[in-house]
Amino acid sequence: MEFGWGQMKNKNGNKVIGAIKRSNGIKGVNGGTGAKGLNGSHVNGSHPGNGAVAGADKKNYRPTEKEPFMNERQRDYFRERLLSWREDILKEAKETLQHLQDENQNHPDLADRASSETDRAIELRARDRQRKVINKIDAALARIEDGTYGYCEETGEPIALKRLEARPIATLSVEAQERHERRERVYRDD
Repeated sequence: MEFGWGQMKNKNGNKVIGAIKRSNGIKGVNGGTGAKGLNGSHVNGSHPGNGAVAGADKKNYRPTEKEPFMNERQRDYFRERLLSWREDILKEAKETLQHLQDENQNHPDLADRASSETDRAIELRARDRQRKVINKIDAALARIEDGTYGYCEETGEPIALKRLEARPIATLSVEAQERHERRERVYRDD
């Protein structure tokens, strides 16, 4: 056993600085070892199986095919991505609302007024699309909580991590999505 100083969380979830012991014999997936507080709990989300020590690794983490699909670390990763994306959309929506309120002026020139109205319509349409994305983000967060996130709604098969990276709100695997789009195209052509 090796002892040192590091951050850990107390039972109330607050970060505290304290002595930690490092288990030298257990190697994680990435070759690291899990750090434990003196009470035996893992420090900063580290775990002997994941090779993580502290928050720097959490920011650099990318899910890989080598680890078990939708393990706790992957769920946390996608939860953080979805929450961050949701927060960005809401921030942009507030900025748009403020911009639209500030720009609510009467243009004496007919061309300026028409241009302003067109800009407003485009902006509102974009915000409506983002509102729909927020609903999909909320649904994805609910699927993370109930354990169905990352699995195709049609086939039950795991959705490829690359697809989830590109579109974290995906509910269908690439193959199922292609079938869905082909069926849609057939019905549209009729």
